[in-house]
Amino acid sequence: MGHNVVIVESPAKAKTINKYLGKDYTVLASYGHVRDLPAKDGSVLPDEDFAMSWDVDAKSKTRLNDISKAVKGADRIILATDPDREGEAISWHVLEVLNQKKLLKDKEVQRVVFNAITKKSILDAMDHPRDIDSDLVDAYLARRALDYLVGFSLSPVLWRKLPGARSAGRVQSVALRLICDREAEIEVFKPQEYWSITALLKNGAGDPFEARIAEFEGEKLQRLDITSEAQANTIRSMLEAATLSVSRVESKPTKRNPYAPFTTSTLQQDASRRLGFSASRTMQIAQKLYEGVDIGGETMGLITYMRTDGVQIAPEAVPQVRAAIEAEFGPQHLPENPRYYSTKAKNAQEAHEAIRPTDPGRTPRAVARFLNDEQKKLYELIWRRTIASQMASAEIERTSVDILAEGGGKRALLRATGSVVRFPGFLAAYEVQASGEEDEDGKRLPPLSEGEAVSREQIEAKQHFTEPPPRYSEASLIRKMEELGIGRPSTYASVLATLQNRDYVKLEKRRFIPDSKGRVVTSFLESFFKRYVEYDFTADLEERLDLVSDGKLSWKELMRDFWKQFSASIDDIKDLRVSEVLDMLNDELAFVAFPPREDGSHPRSCPKCANGELSLKVGRYGAFVGCSNYPECNFTRQLGASENEAEDTGPRVLGKDPATDEEITVRTGRFGPYVQRGEGKEATRGSIPKGWNAAEIDYERAMQLLSLPRLIGQHPETGKPITAGIGRYGPFVLHEGVYANLETPDEVFTAGINRAVDLLAEKAAKGGARRGAAASLKELGEHPELKGAVTVKDGRYGPYVNHGKVNATLPRGKDPQSVTLEEAVQLIAAKAESKAGKKAPAKKAAKTPAKKKA
Repeated sequence: MGHNVVIVESPAKAKTINKYLGKDYTVLASYGHVRDLPAKDGSVLPDEDFAMSWDVDAKSKTRLNDISKAVKGADRIILATDPDREGEAISWHVLEVLNQKKLLKDKEVQRVVFNAITKKSILDAMDHPRDIDSDLVDAYLARRALDYLVGFSLSPVLWRKLPGARSAGRVQSVALRLICDREAEIEVFKPQEYWSITALLKNGAGDPFEARIAEFEGEKLQRLDITSEAQANTIRSMLEAATLSVSRVESKPTKRNPYAPFTTSTLQQDASRRLGFSASRTMQIAQKLYEGVDIGGETMGLITYMRTDGVQIAPEAVPQVRAAIEAEFGPQHLPENPRYYSTKAKNAQEAHEAIRPTDPGRTPRAVARFLNDEQKKLYELIWRRTIASQMASAEIERTSVDILAEGGGKRALLRATGSVVRFPGFLAAYEVQASGEEDEDGKRLPPLSEGEAVSREQIEAKQHFTEPPPRYSEASLIRKMEELGIGRPSTYASVLATLQNRDYVKLEKRRFIPDSKGRVVTSFLESFFKRYVEYDFTADLEERLDLVSDGKLSWKELMRDFWKQFSASIDDIKDLRVSEVLDMLNDELAFVAFPPREDGSHPRSCPKCANGELSLKVGRYGAFVGCSNYPECNFTRQLGASENEAEDTGPRVLGKDPATDEEITVRTGRFGPYVQRGEGKEATRGSIPKGWNAAEIDYERAMQLLSLPRLIGQHPETGKPITAGIGRYGPFVLHEGVYANLETPDEVFTAGINRAVDLLAEKAAKGGARRGAAASLKELGEHPELKGAVTVKDGRYGPYVNHGKVNATLPRGKDPQSVTLEEAVQLIAAKAESKAGKKAPAKKAAKTPAKKKA
């Protein structure tokens, strides 16, 4: 047997697989995609049948050189990247590069796929190789070309017509519309009054239970039917004087079947609801569990591949799951026959096996000591969901009791409901999280029989108001996207992360709230590109892409149909003036920008100069409300802010600095309240921390903020200073480039040396220390328009991207390793524009690709 080179994506996967194969195999990692479309105009040429130009960044060149060297001495090349569209694309890219280098002559090339990284799965895959799936590659090419053309055609339009807008994407814009539409629903929602009537009763034996009004004078009453206090009091008075007896008792046995095993979206949803994990965090942990964990000296994958639409379990795994059920829960929880689930996925090519433990007999407690806390939680969730999916149904007895109330010539009916779990079945492994109504049904009723007299303890009438639809959480937004057919398993987490990174939305109390930038962008797209943010259009495009995966549609035919209409839409608005855009936004966002006033005055009249008209303005940092009499009147307020939150409230003088004789003031700007010493460019400023009331800031507190950073003392081991301060990520202590978070801003001024040393030690123990300044984290490659490399660096104040003398801070929460060249170029262009006050060089590249030839 000759020598074999196996190529996978990640070094962790390579390390695990290397242990399963013999000395005749060399396993190398590509570190993800090795080529991408350069972030510049002309990378996709619609006029040349969508010819695509690929670029290899500096780090990928190194990886490809390593692979090329190994391939030269190999007899067989085995492409073993992930078993989905992206994995197929990575293999195709590597193969293309090797072909270009003429390294494949007389060499056998094989593609192998496996759904789990275990010795058996790897060896089985090696015995069943195949060729590259050209249909999956075509689907990848179509998606990549679509995303590029939308991004590099639509984003420049946004930059020109909406200063401060970041970019637009094919799927992200539709997801953003969902969030903005929900916010609009909440804003126009009018609460409706309704009343509930609950009777606290006891049976003959004195056991208490509750019943709710169901009928009054022959009229059935639903939850919202009692609309006034007078109506509620009439019913309550009648019930307080009525004779009560049981008129009907009905018990009905029901069964509750288990859920199917996890797909990508259901895993993300449940991990969010039960564990509080974000979608991206869930995928990071799942990736590690899939690629391999050291279990007592042996590295093995603990779960199957985590990007999947499929709900079925491999036939060979079902007996293992059933054996685990019998061992852990007893034979009574094992149904007579295995359960089979069918996938709802629209694309069979991408619908793999469900996410499950690679060895169902490996219980969470058996692996707990080898995993960190988050890995333990996620593995147990996956294990329990898988085990439950093959368990017996839960047997539940539901009871409904009607209580007849008669008195004063009137009749009413009260109803009590309850349920009892007679046999837990799958609930023993995977408890169902009940809704509010299910909680009420889940109460156990005392014994009751027809004709039995019931005693009354209390009749309660309570006022309620209907509530607006809730804002989307990560879980509910992913579920909605899946329902509408928007996006695919591999895109949900990245779409949500992109919306936050671009400051289009923020996540507060685990709910998405659109930022003013996001609302403006959505209104713009709905007004001028409505077709491309329609849910049906996006879902239909996804289905057509699935047809490409299935080999039923040519990817270039799809592209031609799309580009013909899309490029025409771009051309239609190229002469659109910014003033026309603002007029549209004033109408579309009037309810948010100019809310009705309590005094009845016109919502758009300027409260400062009285004769000016308020209008939406767009600046480098997003949309705001300003006066038409600018610069004579400088009234402004944030989009969505109330009248008394206007930014031009004027400084509040607290006193003077005794050292400099400069005034100390409290001010409010577009980015929140702050304190300031002095005036003009030389003034010193300090942000007022979140949670502090600007109105309560006094002279002493202001001087403390302006004195930061505060020296706590010298580190006992190094003798170097430890300081405390407040940064963009909150309060911190700092020692030699290592930051550790403080719990509250107050601690910045009170923390002592012992507290600081403890926090720094904890941070170092977790491996989270960041040492030194401007350490290079990632090389992204050459700037597409300008000379010089673009890199991701880690500086004193956090990660940033660098090109020449321009440094641009990464958005909050952005993983430095996930930054693409395209994103970096946009950040650098925005930073250069803010510094120079002129059009950024990167924007020269942002023209409609159809207009340029290679």
